[in-house]
Amino acid sequence: MGGARLPAADRARGRSAGRRARMSRRAPIARLADAWRWLARTARLAVGVPDYAAYVAHVRKAHPGRTPMTPGEFARERMSARYARGRGRCC
Repeated sequence: MGGARLPAADRARGRSAGRRARMSRRAPIARLADAWRWLARTARLAVGVPDYAAYVAHVRKAHPGRTPMTPGEFARERMSARYARGRGRCC
């Protein structure tokens, strides 16, 4: 048998190299769905729609002691920040 050897765990389970390669490939539909989500997020950011999930991730990483705003509070704060003048940013 030529080619690269399979990891011991795969050999023990009787997996072939071909099966392992098929398992590692993502389905084209899944890649298309990821691309669609990326495009939708990019379009929302381009027109100024805030991303609550990104905000929560930022707060948890950069400000660990702080509790994130609720989605409603976040939306109100983002709208006031967008249309207010002279306000600074947190980071």
